[in-house]
Amino acid sequence: MAPNDSAGRRRTARYAVPVAVAGVAAATIGLVPALAASGDPELPEITAQQLIEKIAASDVQQLSGTVKVTTDLGLPSLAGLGGDLGGGGAGGEAGLGKLMEFATGTHTLRVAADGPDKQRLTVVDDASAEYSLVRNGKDVWAYDGGSKEAVHSTEEAPAEDDGARSDTTPGLPSGPATPKALVDEALKAVDATTSVTVDGTARIAGRDAYQLVIKPKQSGSTIGSIKVAVDAGNGVPLKFTLTPSGGGKAAIDAGFTKVDFARPAASTFDFVPPKGAKVIEEPAAGAEHAVPKDARPEHALPMKPGKGDGEAFAGGEDLNVIGEGWTSIARIAGPAGGVPSELPEDAPAEAQQFLDALGDKATGAFGSGTVFKTRLVNALMTDDGKVYVGAVTPEALIAAANGDK
Repeated sequence: MAPNDSAGRRRTARYAVPVAVAGVAAATIGLVPALAASGDPELPEITAQQLIEKIAASDVQQLSGTVKVTTDLGLPSLAGLGGDLGGGGAGGEAGLGKLMEFATGTHTLRVAADGPDKQRLTVVDDASAEYSLVRNGKDVWAYDGGSKEAVHSTEEAPAEDDGARSDTTPGLPSGPATPKALVDEALKAVDATTSVTVDGTARIAGRDAYQLVIKPKQSGSTIGSIKVAVDAGNGVPLKFTLTPSGGGKAAIDAGFTKVDFARPAASTFDFVPPKGAKVIEEPAAGAEHAVPKDARPEHALPMKPGKGDGEAFAGGEDLNVIGEGWTSIARIAGPAGGVPSELPEDAPAEAQQFLDALGDKATGAFGSGTVFKTRLVNALMTDDGKVYVGAVTPEALIAAANGDK
């Protein structure tokens, strides 16, 4: 295969990410070019449409750097729940419990990539409890320093032109809350109910960047705006900031504090389990167990549900979407007999405290139930077994339940 053919296919796959965005009418995409404010870098003019295309066309394969992630969803701290939810290990549900900690607080990640078959992401919040995900060719490792467990599996590296992976730029880590993963999901949510503009420039991690702003046009959404800093040179998202419609500080703020687009040293992707670590060997292609699909941030970002999203929920065939755009609400059939207001007696006490801190009783024409609230995603669980969830206000959930037939 000629090199230019391979490169062409890579670019084609990447363009599939925001293809819906590229097709949005010009009235939706802001055509006002970026203007630098005082102190910000002076860059060539660019429209929102051009900037989105720049993100899609980015062909970066190598990088290394540090990402700072701050999350404030209005949740009680989940740090104490990680072990209870996941068992405290590196693989399986343990990885889910560990990654759930990203729902609160500030975390620091070190990331590195050299093409689709060499990637490393390390959580460095606690030197004594390092959590790392490493791919080096066919070898994939997940290591939890807290439990001293390392899960090893082997799987083929993703094909660069694999359409099934077209939502991830080959070579860029898409682990917990990295700007790239968050931006990919945000772009999928752009349609005629969305305003997309360019709002000036910025300097991020020593790089010149344009600021892309995504806002819902509808009222009732809990998402106020999403601001994305895009590298002016190579189109890589450097920073992602989501601000709730209720105001206050950002609910999600993830950005590089340091970044280098040179090829990392090959030794960066070497992994040897520390002395005394328990090594768990997974079957071939078992990396899906080491890094649970549902633990990846792109499945947690509160964007609107759409057609085909039923598979993301238990009993997917029972999913019904009410409304459209950013105020869409997913109605899910809950367990038979209704939704219990209390967990089983053997459930962790912290889990019950977590639910109690989130829930408020609600009544209406639908009957009665409990509204569980965060700064972004809210859910109404009715006593007769229905669940209404979305990035909308509690009032919108109750109105949807009242009008649901």
